[in-house]
Amino acid sequence: MILAHVSVKRPIGVTMIMCIVIIFGAISLYKLPVDLMPDITYPTITVMASYSNASPTEVETLITRPIEQAVAAIPGVEEINSTSTEGRSRVRISFAWGTDLDAASNDLRDRIDRILSRFPDDVDRPTIRKFDAAAMPVLIIGAASDLDPVQMLNLIDDQVKYRIERIPGVAALDVMGGNQREIQVNIDINRVRALKIAPDQVISRLRAENINLPAGMIESGNYELRLRTPGEFKDVKEIERLVIGETAGKLIRLRDVAEVIDLWEKRRSIVRINGKPGVRIMVNKQSGSNTVAVAQAVKNELEKINEEIPQLRLAPIVDSSKYIERSINNVSSSALYGGLLAIIILQFFLGNIASTGIIATAIPVSIVATFALMYYFGFTLNIMSLGGVALGIGMLVDNSIVVLENIFRHREKGMGMMEAAIHGSSEVAMPVLASTLTTVVIFLPLLFVEGMTGVMFKQLAYIIAFSLLCSMLIALTIVPMLTSRYLRIGNGNRGIFRRVSEKVIKTILASHSRTLDLVLQHRRKTVFVLGILSALALGLAKNIGTELMPTADEGEVRVNIELEEGTRLSLTERIFSKVEEIIMTAVPEAETVFTNVGGGMGGGGGSLNSGSIRVPLKSSDKRKRSSAAVSAELRKRLSATPGSIVRIREGQGMFMMRMGSGSGDELEVQIRGYDLKTADLLGEEVKQMLEGIDGITDVQLSREKGVPERLIVIDRAKAADQKLTVSKISSFLETMMSGSSAGNLREGGDEYRIQVKARNAEFLKLEEILNLTITNSAGRQVMLRNVAHIESQMGPTQIERRDQERVLNVEANIEGRAVGFVIAEAQEKLREIPLPANFSIVMSGDYEEQQKSFRELLFSFFLALVLVYMVMAVQYESLYDPIIVMFTVPFSLLGVIPLLYFTGTTFNVQSFIGCIMLGGIVVNNSILLVDHINDLRSQSDQDIMTIIKDATRDRCRPILMTALTTMLGLLPLAIGLGEGGEVQAPMARAVIGGLLCATFISLLIIPIVYYEFEMVFRGKPAEKEADS
Repeated sequence: MILAHVSVKRPIGVTMIMCIVIIFGAISLYKLPVDLMPDITYPTITVMASYSNASPTEVETLITRPIEQAVAAIPGVEEINSTSTEGRSRVRISFAWGTDLDAASNDLRDRIDRILSRFPDDVDRPTIRKFDAAAMPVLIIGAASDLDPVQMLNLIDDQVKYRIERIPGVAALDVMGGNQREIQVNIDINRVRALKIAPDQVISRLRAENINLPAGMIESGNYELRLRTPGEFKDVKEIERLVIGETAGKLIRLRDVAEVIDLWEKRRSIVRINGKPGVRIMVNKQSGSNTVAVAQAVKNELEKINEEIPQLRLAPIVDSSKYIERSINNVSSSALYGGLLAIIILQFFLGNIASTGIIATAIPVSIVATFALMYYFGFTLNIMSLGGVALGIGMLVDNSIVVLENIFRHREKGMGMMEAAIHGSSEVAMPVLASTLTTVVIFLPLLFVEGMTGVMFKQLAYIIAFSLLCSMLIALTIVPMLTSRYLRIGNGNRGIFRRVSEKVIKTILASHSRTLDLVLQHRRKTVFVLGILSALALGLAKNIGTELMPTADEGEVRVNIELEEGTRLSLTERIFSKVEEIIMTAVPEAETVFTNVGGGMGGGGGSLNSGSIRVPLKSSDKRKRSSAAVSAELRKRLSATPGSIVRIREGQGMFMMRMGSGSGDELEVQIRGYDLKTADLLGEEVKQMLEGIDGITDVQLSREKGVPERLIVIDRAKAADQKLTVSKISSFLETMMSGSSAGNLREGGDEYRIQVKARNAEFLKLEEILNLTITNSAGRQVMLRNVAHIESQMGPTQIERRDQERVLNVEANIEGRAVGFVIAEAQEKLREIPLPANFSIVMSGDYEEQQKSFRELLFSFFLALVLVYMVMAVQYESLYDPIIVMFTVPFSLLGVIPLLYFTGTTFNVQSFIGCIMLGGIVVNNSILLVDHINDLRSQSDQDIMTIIKDATRDRCRPILMTALTTMLGLLPLAIGLGEGGEVQAPMARAVIGGLLCATFISLLIIPIVYYEFEMVFRGKPAEKEADS
């Protein structure tokens, strides 16, 4: 082969090219950004619209449905989910993967513009947002201080925020907690009524007296002077002295009818850190930036800020970079240990340090070259890409082993060093090329897999394929070049290690030879035994659970608590304080207990009756319990919390599998149908059914049955008689009860809102509200009860829809049992529930994504096998020989099942990818064997049985070497120790189990298959052996 000839003749040129590759690879590694997972852009756009004070039903009818109908016809739309809550509509549109989201959002904007005229006048223009995984915070900082809460927040805004935001890679900061300064104008209802001052008059006067306008320009000599009329309030005293009216010749000042207080905004959420009030600062990174580097830079800046501003104490309380760093280090260690184990096996089989060194060169050079490819394609250094490197470690030496072993054989026959290097490498060039291509083509179908699975595994496919191609080039260039210089044959002084290894290898080869004679002599019995073992293995398959992705111990527990709708914030905080105390006692592994009260179930903006607690745990080597065990313990302790729904789960936030798909629950049952009451009854029935299934926890309905509402219903006819409009009455009530902004007080470069409302408005009784008086257009006072009355009703808290149909979701988590078993039992019980007309029940959530992924991967598996067959047909120029080799594949899967079963591993996307990889890996040894049998047949006139035996014995040693290096290279990954180890472990276990079984198949069963094929299909004469 020309490649081998050139590389042997030009060693310096080959060495220099290798050095260039290493230099570029090393530079690329230094520049690669580090993250936990590949950079994922979800094909999801969210449309949000507000319609103040409208009920969920009104929002659904007037806003949500028109938006859904408008966007349904956009090309690429796969699913439309919507939620209508009080005064708010949220429509999430999921597109097919690969859709150009910029074009889709422009199309979406055009269609929404067309329907704007159909919306009520008070509806705000809908906003459009694309989902960005980078918007997840990489760091949450806790702030504590002895300062006043308002001063503390001002200090953070003025002195801290800009310093962190200017750090390269930081996108934005979100500050929550503390108290925001606010100037409150609390109107005395009785005084304004007595003095006949309307509240809107107070607001308009405040706005009119708080301006700063340019008055124009004048010329003075050679200059132009600008004139201004500054009329802004300078302090609170000035606001108090503001004249707002006149009665009987006497001026009425604001302080006469209202109390002006320099205070803070009414709290809608509370942040607590380790049981004490605090401020949390969430740091979001820019898309594509290095998560670990950004987090480290922020932490370095925090140290400087703590030194320079001693009255403020800032510390990271949730640091995702720690887990990422530990996970990356763990996978890197697995790759390193795997490489060392592979090298030990090489030394054991070869007993020659020079040979081992020559072959071991393939590992670092291939990996470093792969880093250059990663940088060129814009990949990040993450668990999936590094997992690809670790998975490929053991396979990288396979080609070099085959080449060196063949050169070694020629040297033993007496050939010279250069001649043996050229001839030996050229002889196996085609089988090496074929075995590499069969492994590489296995990954081609993965490039066409759509959805989340495709995004997650595309990098892995590229990396393994490229590193294997690099290893093939090294095997056919660098290995012949080095062997032509350094491979010497001679007994010399053999150490004890070499003597022991040679003895063991001879024993193994002798055992194989005897077993081979036995199985070839008793072919039918061997096939019968194989059939029984296959049946036993398949029998274990039904006991292996299924799930979408392996669960990982991310070292965090999350507690979500929801109280009865309408619960006051102060009461919610008291419940959370008690829960915090329980957590601090029950979880000594906790680094921090970080609480958001009144921030909704997810901790974002939301209702006052709910919130979340995040408990980051110490690293796995510093604690005995997993996050799942901590979750189970907390579930026992918190389940009896009075008046609240408590949901506990181990943190899965960093693995982005669920981020684009909604709730993030492992089990979700959707009840589809229009009538809300019927859906609620069905929901309760499904909820009770799920609670009775072993392994299901935290069952809840996505919609509460209803909340009590008090409607102030305005009589339009009476209002018109009293010279009032619905708008004026609504605006009056909003000002008195909720408060209206009357401009801002500017001080020291900052603005503080001036809020006008009735004094103690939240404590007014319904009758007192009806006694409020409103000034009509004629300036006369009208009592509210003359134009309005109060009605009570129960209204839904929210209405959810999927693909323009109302749905009610019953959500649950799964613990201590495989998802597949739980779902199978749930589906069986769901069939027993009688369904009303026009209603249906379907499984969604993780199960839906799992089914979709498994279908895609199954198609990929069969397509990969077809491609492998085609590659081998090209090599052998035969349609029969590839079929013989392909027999290895189904039997190798029989090795996967027992290993998954006995290691307690579920069948998930990772183990599925492992099975696909097997399709290309396990045929490699059989390719070498069949190729060698064909070579011997072309060179010898011996009978077919003798040739098969000789060829199999010749190939036993390299087959064992390649199989053991691959298996031991994957062993550290398969053990799955440390953070992030659980993610790649199922894939490595599947490959090891399959390869172990395939090695026995290649060395014992393929010779039988080859012989029988010759007898049946080709009809060649051969000596017939009696089966005993």
